[in-house]
Amino acid sequence: MDDSFEVKRLVDKAKNYDAEAFGQLYDLYFDKIFGYIYYKTGNRVEAEDIAGQVFLKALENISAFEWRGAPFSAWLFRIASNLIIDYYRSNKYELVDIAEEMDALRDDGHGPEQSAIREFNRTEVVKALKTLTDEQQQVVVMRFIIGMTNDEVARAVDKNVGAVKALQHRAIGALGKVLGEIYDEAHDNRYF
Repeated sequence: MDDSFEVKRLVDKAKNYDAEAFGQLYDLYFDKIFGYIYYKTGNRVEAEDIAGQVFLKALENISAFEWRGAPFSAWLFRIASNLIIDYYRSNKYELVDIAEEMDALRDDGHGPEQSAIREFNRTEVVKALKTLTDEQQQVVVMRFIIGMTNDEVARAVDKNVGAVKALQHRAIGALGKVLGEIYDEAHDNRYF
């Protein structure tokens, strides 16, 4: 939990230049920050680089961090969001198929037919996700891909839980519609 006494203690120690405390914060949050960036960029190498930049900026600015009712992770996600915007503005990014990247990260031992079906489904879900607004994508990625609770997402995006649930509801509805259209189109194009 982000508001735990332990996280607050680690942040306070890190603010006083305790490298070990900052390292523990890094260990607690790196996977979530990396996952968020990866799903926004679709490129594992770039996501690793940007995640590293997030923690470098956090280290450089932690002495200025103040508790203002939002969790420490909200601060990290804001840094990540700003760096992602910078990444896309730089026009240096290379478009990468996120489904290909995900396969490179995971070999689950399925046979070729199951792998092909899984690949098709993953690719279509990624296409559908890209049709959502940035806020909806952010909520869906944090909630369902990273596995954060609605409360954690709300604090990370600086919204109340009701607003997060509304964004989530609209996003799921939009995804259902897009995926339904993709499914119908795929079945209409089958040759029998």
